[in-house]
Amino acid sequence: MAASGGYKPRCFMDIEIDGKAEGRIVFELFSDVCPKTCENFRALCTGEKGVSQKSELPLHYKGAPFHRVVKDFMIQSGDFTKGDGTGGESIYDGFFPDENFVTKHDTDFLLSMANRGKDTNGSQFFITTKPAPHLDNKHTVFGHVIFGKEVVSKIENLETDEKSRPKIDAKIANCGELVLQVKSKAKKRKKHSESDGKS
Repeated sequence: MAASGGYKPRCFMDIEIDGKAEGRIVFELFSDVCPKTCENFRALCTGEKGVSQKSELPLHYKGAPFHRVVKDFMIQSGDFTKGDGTGGESIYDGFFPDENFVTKHDTDFLLSMANRGKDTNGSQFFITTKPAPHLDNKHTVFGHVIFGKEVVSKIENLETDEKSRPKIDAKIANCGELVLQVKSKAKKRKKHSESDGKS
């Protein structure tokens, strides 16, 4: 879904930690800067592409764990095929190229693509919890957190093992796209004037 006018898509993730509902994270996507990357993330949030012919699993973030957490750096998720950081796939049948590096990792709560090197974007993503300039020109920033920063912080502060994996489960219990509904005042006025004119 392409952004029209100044509207940018917004997606949500409802997070569970240790089996308990922890809250919702809402992202605004930079679809004007990197539309292909944003469309991949948006469609994986909604699950609208159905089942992958490659993995035979739903192309959907629902159920994916936060498999890597590094305090004062970032939290990572999006591996819905293996759940350990070795899997995941895009809606474009495998990896897709780095779209651009226009937006820099210059603040916290940025949404960026995780990869295994140049042009290896799949479904894994991370959220920065501090500026990370060393990731510039290597990872595509394509959105930011606009709600639920405290949920990100709760995940960031989970105790981890030597592989930076949380010792208790943190996962995406549900996810999707938030659709903006705009009520047109002009249409309302027109309806009122038409009803006023009827005898």
